[in-house]
Amino acid sequence: MTRPVALLTGAGRSNGIAWAIATTLAADGWDVAFSHLGDYDRRMPLGGDPDRDPAALVAELDALGARAIAVDADLADPSVPGRLVAEASAELGPISALVLSHAESVDSGILDTTVESFDRHFAVNTRASWLLLQAFAAQVPNGGGRVVALTSDHVVGNVPYGASKGALDRIVIAAARELAPLGITANLVNPGPVDTGWMDDETRAALTAAQPTGRLGTPDDAARLVRFLVSDESRWVTGQLIMSDGGFSI
Repeated sequence: MTRPVALLTGAGRSNGIAWAIATTLAADGWDVAFSHLGDYDRRMPLGGDPDRDPAALVAELDALGARAIAVDADLADPSVPGRLVAEASAELGPISALVLSHAESVDSGILDTTVESFDRHFAVNTRASWLLLQAFAAQVPNGGGRVVALTSDHVVGNVPYGASKGALDRIVIAAARELAPLGITANLVNPGPVDTGWMDDETRAALTAAQPTGRLGTPDDAARLVRFLVSDESRWVTGQLIMSDGGFSI
């Protein structure tokens, strides 16, 4: 039996949300193509993930029975999104699910954001997502497909990131209407504060205290919702921004 194909972006770190989504979908019977950007991971405060690099994720997915490919892709380059979709579909077959989980996220506020940083955030988080949607829609199978984007409303002190994610929200909601004739649904997931390794002890304690559930979100929490949204069970759900944050936003 042919397995459906999912393309995920931003699966560069083993404790990240995209990594959890990739393994969850592979266990559910999907073949998986994923992008990563080693240069970005290395320049961020967390550094790279040398013991759990993309080759390790390919091996994990293979062990789960999935065909898998990893593509190093700088989505700030406008030629890359189309190439990424073309490479994934040529290697694995038509893509039925697009999961946008990549992000440029370098903290800065109103007064200290540079034009270069602002432009790069919008190039990666917004423009690349739009171009990926275009390329995905152009090759979607006759049965349609699913789009799920990871978003955030964190903007204070993180202006270019939050603003570019806000623009992403509008694009994905537009896609839910514009791409519906192709059988494509499009939704967004805001997972709230998830500890993917970026929190220090003080931040972790403060955010945990603010959670009605008494715990922080995990990558697996987000992956379980994405699993539903790319499945046939979600065929009546589209154009939604889902606050899947354990009540943090209440």
